[in-house]
Amino acid sequence: MTDLPADHVDRIQSQWRRERPDVDVTPQGVIGRLHRLANALTRELEQVYAKHGLAEIDFDILATLRRSGEPYALRPAELSRSTMVTSGGISKRLDRLEAAGLVQRTRPSSGDGRATHVELTSDGRRVIDAAFGEHMANERRLLDQVPERDRAHLEEILRRWLSHHEGPSST
Repeated sequence: MTDLPADHVDRIQSQWRRERPDVDVTPQGVIGRLHRLANALTRELEQVYAKHGLAEIDFDILATLRRSGEPYALRPAELSRSTMVTSGGISKRLDRLEAAGLVQRTRPSSGDGRATHVELTSDGRRVIDAAFGEHMANERRLLDQVPERDRAHLEEILRRWLSHHEGPSST
């Protein structure tokens, strides 16, 4: 056990143990805390995105284009797969980002003339470069809450666990 004070999850588990002593609630100690932590971290990350006029999915789309390398252009289907957003959801976001001047839809000069690409504009590159730098500093600040000696072990546990749900990366 830990010397930390009881938290919200401890109280929930205690209530369930009282009400349903026949059910093992120990998984809730990990899953409940991961869920609450993910929500708290998302709120912290969204603050940085908002400072740059972005929502989380906007950041994800711009970051995906930026890390793809020159010419910072991908097909909408590639963006959809990378961001795990439906093609309809991507289309709405791309409309918004295009109206803001952060991306443009283009048709490549070679190959299939019907194929549309989404390309990062110079303004889009400026925005994502600034947002990404601040995002990494924010993630560093959040990770610094975990003792350094535990970080690599935590990352390995999470990688292994996530692989059961996502499988290996295809890229």
